[in-house]
Amino acid sequence: MSRVKIGLIGSQFAAEIHAESLKMVPDAEVVAVASPTESHVRAFASKHAIPYWFTDYRKLLEMEEIRMVALSVPNDLHCPITMACASADKHVVVEKPFAMNLREADLMIDACRKAGVLCMYAEELCFTPKYVRVKQLADEGAFGRVYLVKQSEKHGGPHAAWFWDVRRSGGGVTMDMGCHAIEFFRWFYGKPKATSVFADMGTFVHSGRTKGDDNATIIVRFENGAAGLAEESWARAGGMDDRVEVFGSDGCAYANLHMGNAIQTYSEKGYGYVVEKATSSKGWTYTTWEEIWNYGFPQEMAHFVDCVKNGKQPLETGEDGRAVLELVCAAYASAGRGRRIELPFRTDAERPIDLWLDSNTARPT
Repeated sequence: MSRVKIGLIGSQFAAEIHAESLKMVPDAEVVAVASPTESHVRAFASKHAIPYWFTDYRKLLEMEEIRMVALSVPNDLHCPITMACASADKHVVVEKPFAMNLREADLMIDACRKAGVLCMYAEELCFTPKYVRVKQLADEGAFGRVYLVKQSEKHGGPHAAWFWDVRRSGGGVTMDMGCHAIEFFRWFYGKPKATSVFADMGTFVHSGRTKGDDNATIIVRFENGAAGLAEESWARAGGMDDRVEVFGSDGCAYANLHMGNAIQTYSEKGYGYVVEKATSSKGWTYTTWEEIWNYGFPQEMAHFVDCVKNGKQPLETGEDGRAVLELVCAAYASAGRGRRIELPFRTDAERPIDLWLDSNTARPT
């Protein structure tokens, strides 16, 4: 059977990751890319040897040979583009966070279901090799009964300007990175129902750039009695820090995604690339290698391509993205109200962060 032909929508940081990852997937062939800025999309297509490029994504969707589309666009565009993909009979990969609000999430899921196309949620931590191994150990019983999983992701702030604009992003670091931790917890525990969320957050470093939170702590309690503890930050200097800790009745594990794999480097003059979002290469640094493979992006894309090609059910779906978004909303409501929020949680908020900035918007079940 021929390779799955793929279209990319977006041409910035996440699109680079998608393009590089898909090069490592033998059954994938990227044939087109769309992005509104001609200079960006033309250069992107040339760099990655993609034969067709467009400034209007609708032109890409008209290509009959394309079976799967991967989105790497601002959060406020996820819903309309996903629905357009469904209308064009394209399977779609939606980057995290899934949507701006629960209403949009429901529209996206419903559109894909009615069209008979896969709606796949791009959460790479469920494919990160080191973290997959930790889960395997837990599933083997190495730690006994696991009662706490901690996931922490911290750096100095996102690349693109739209992340800082809550009107387009829907929130700050809880929306951007808390969604990673929340789905990691769900996946690690076998996707039990969450029963409550408690969160504390603030804007400590970047108040001049955003109304969004730049540091957050989130506790999610699940029906199995276990908990997930997320520590997320846009306020950490020194580049990316991503780690997992697991605690059980008979053991524990500590997995540092970057430090454990890094090359410990000293340079007085500095050098090129250190690690994602690092701002300096002078002195002692921890130099990454095979970065996107260690993150799990190629493995994630290989799984999605396999699902499209062979009619398999994705590990991560639009329903998972919605479940995460519900918990993100509950986290913002918890921080806004200063108390634990019980689940399920319903809200008509247009943006999750509104529940923090204006705590009167939500209504718990």
